[in-house]
Amino acid sequence: MDISYLGHSSFKLKGRSAALVTDPFNPERVGIKFPKVEADIVTVSHEHEDHNMVSRIEGAKMVIEEPGEYELLGVSIIGIPSFHDDVGGKLRGENTIYVIEMDGLRVAHLGDLGHKLNDKTVDAMGDIDILMIPVGGVYTIGPKIAADIVREFEPGVTIPMHYKVEGLNPEVFSKFSKVDEFLTEVGYDVEKLEKLSIKKELLNEEELKVVVLERKT
Repeated sequence: MDISYLGHSSFKLKGRSAALVTDPFNPERVGIKFPKVEADIVTVSHEHEDHNMVSRIEGAKMVIEEPGEYELLGVSIIGIPSFHDDVGGKLRGENTIYVIEMDGLRVAHLGDLGHKLNDKTVDAMGDIDILMIPVGGVYTIGPKIAADIVREFEPGVTIPMHYKVEGLNPEVFSKFSKVDEFLTEVGYDVEKLEKLSIKKELLNEEELKVVVLERKT
């Protein structure tokens, strides 16, 4: 599987039989460019325009926007309900966590998770090989809670998302934390890559690490 970072909370996962994009965004809202991209499957964690711009994706055969179980082209996806805040969705509504099984790997994309995970959600997610987690705070969990969640799952690879970078719309995202704050909190070894290429058999669960992906432009 190849994983590329499209920015904000958006990634492209390219496997042997299919490609999937998470949370495509409106570049006018976010402030950074969204690249031209094709995919068979699109997942949307919630209906905010910095996460739900499905029209930006070419060739999509399936768009997933809510909890449930889905399968296409050998890819299995489980959508698990959660919230965009820590008061049961009263401030920012619902959020869907997606667990994606592709090429023998289990990838969890937490979307704009706004709270600690309860035991029911953790059990529903199961074992996770690669965890994509928001770390910037303000609208989601911040560095400390994110680090706690990582330590709970102990995925082989953690990929942070939804943090402060140059170019983000300052009117909306100026109070985000930078990724460095999360890296300090979690204390794992860090790799910085343009693209993550990984196979299940090469995943070393004894050497947990964080991979910071360079945004594809």
